[in-house]
Amino acid sequence: MKTVHTAEQLDAHEAFLAEKVFQIYDKWPHFRQLLTWIRKLAETTPAGATVVSLERTLLYGGISLVAPFFQRHDFISIDCSPESADRRGAYNVALVDDPRCIRIAHTHRADIEATGLGDGVADLVLVPNLVHHVADQDALFAEMARLLKPHGRVFVFEPILRELHQIPDDYIRYTPYGMRSVLSKAGLVPGDFEVEGGPFQAISYCWIQALQYFPLEKRTEMERWYFEEHFPQLMEWDNDYKDNLLREHTAFPVSFAITAHKP
Repeated sequence: MKTVHTAEQLDAHEAFLAEKVFQIYDKWPHFRQLLTWIRKLAETTPAGATVVSLERTLLYGGISLVAPFFQRHDFISIDCSPESADRRGAYNVALVDDPRCIRIAHTHRADIEATGLGDGVADLVLVPNLVHHVADQDALFAEMARLLKPHGRVFVFEPILRELHQIPDDYIRYTPYGMRSVLSKAGLVPGDFEVEGGPFQAISYCWIQALQYFPLEKRTEMERWYFEEHFPQLMEWDNDYKDNLLREHTAFPVSFAITAHKP
């Protein structure tokens, strides 16, 4: 029998993700965009709809981070981690060792070219923070379109600014306009996109990555210097100064979210 979680449990799970996994309050505020969209999609997608999530659950010991929010739906979580990721293993598994975490295992693991699902099975396909880790981009977007029912929707969250990470499984960065183009080429109809962050958040992201290059004894000192003295100021500026006042048609977002539907 399927476990039904209370609103309080779901809120606690979201708080756990915000604080422990995505660290939106003290490191990576752009991931708030992903959490906000996931909750909105879970609440607005009709009960009983089939939702397919293409994730990398291997990092968390096979746990789907978003599955708890879709308890009203027929939810299928496919771990799309490539074989090369097995060498790194579940190096984020300690993050889900939290009493607030609702632990729901992925449905199965599969290559993006062969997810094992039939044509037109999904009312909604989620692709949260995955696209840049897929080597065969054509196969990924073709699979999104194939899985969707007519009038079904796909949701994509992607970073624009990232370090080269999870080497060698890091392949591409899209702008929102590039993502609209590839979605269209796959036969989908892109909707509006939403961007998150600005230049000061981008500066902060780069600083947080740069801190990791200091040796441990220096890193401790520099982390205190950065997070106590500079991170709050950059976040304040990012909120207050959103527009480039010298150059038109210019922006510096950190991430974006977009939906598309199948005609």
